[in-house]
Amino acid sequence: MIVALAVVFTRGEPEALDGSTPQGVVQRYSTAVIGGDTATANSYLTEAASSSCGGFRESGPLPTRVVLISATERDNSALVKVSVVSSGSGGPFGPSEYEMEDRFSLVKTDGKWLIDQAPYQLLSCTGTSVKP
Repeated sequence: MIVALAVVFTRGEPEALDGSTPQGVVQRYSTAVIGGDTATANSYLTEAASSSCGGFRESGPLPTRVVLISATERDNSALVKVSVVSSGSGGPFGPSEYEMEDRFSLVKTDGKWLIDQAPYQLLSCTGTSVKP
């Protein structure tokens, strides 16, 4: 099943997607990471994903929004393709934006979708705040 949507996840009030779907899990996780809520973000990760980053987060601007491009769902796995948008500091023409396509890998564990891999810009590591 492939879903092609253009849903923007930002700090505003986007339409909430069903939390039992891969897209809904990615939306909630991304919102938590961007908002600096590491505990909530980590609740959407598999045990392997939670322990794999070891406190590392790539430096650079924190994403300002995540745009859903598509989702492919199978019985026990899913891929959610997103566009991750970050804003840079102002230049002679004002602030700049950087956009990069990436994807989340999810697995179904005990009937619940969990993120097994996230884009590096949206890593949430236990005990580490991603806010500058």
